[in-house]
Amino acid sequence: MTISERIQQHVQKLPASFQAEVLDFVEYLLAKVREREEGDWSDLSLALAMRGMEDEDTPLYTTADLKVVFR
Repeated sequence: MTISERIQQHVQKLPASFQAEVLDFVEYLLAKVREREEGDWSDLSLALAMRGMEDEDTPLYTTADLKVVFR
């Protein structure tokens, strides 16, 4: 019997209110997995975008360059 089947057997024995709690927990775990996967991809994207910048002698911009007046 697989883990999934065992979980299903146990959940079916619970009252509906507890089944709802199990569902909430499973959805929370799925959100955590998605967050990790997205984080891994964004970390990789940032690393690739920044690759080679550590070799630059001087920065191209200073903080003064970032100050813009909007009117």
